[in-house]
Amino acid sequence: MWRFGRLAAAWVVVSLILLAGVWGSWGTAQHVMLTKGREQGTIAVVRCGAESCSGPYTPLSPGSLARERVVIEKTVAVRRGRTYTVVVKPGGGDDVVRSGPAGVLYAWVPMGGALLLASVVVAGGLGRARLGWVLAGSGVALLTAAFVAV
Repeated sequence: MWRFGRLAAAWVVVSLILLAGVWGSWGTAQHVMLTKGREQGTIAVVRCGAESCSGPYTPLSPGSLARERVVIEKTVAVRRGRTYTVVVKPGGGDDVVRSGPAGVLYAWVPMGGALLLASVVVAGGLGRARLGWVLAGSGVALLTAAFVAV
């Protein structure tokens, strides 16, 4: 009975870790992956602050309007003086997220971290070394692809 309880608790922890990874990624990934009907364009970054960068928005999709200033989250991948393809977040605001392969991979970085963390619990807590290696390999592959693409 004790063994079953320990295994059940470990599987619950693994499930929660993976669910948190999906939850953390989906907030941005939904805008990047489900682009049908969303405004798409480019941002030429001209100004960066502590947490965000801004610049003019040039539309690429039909129905999208040019904007003098949109805001993108400042990350290691966003630099002043560069132009990025973006998707405007719905709601009529001026927030955008990076699109394309780099945007998709960057959006799923939290899931990559969750896969690495879950691999430790699966291998150590559940004694499933092969499944742990598969999870770890998937997490490393996702994080590496995001690093290369960004």
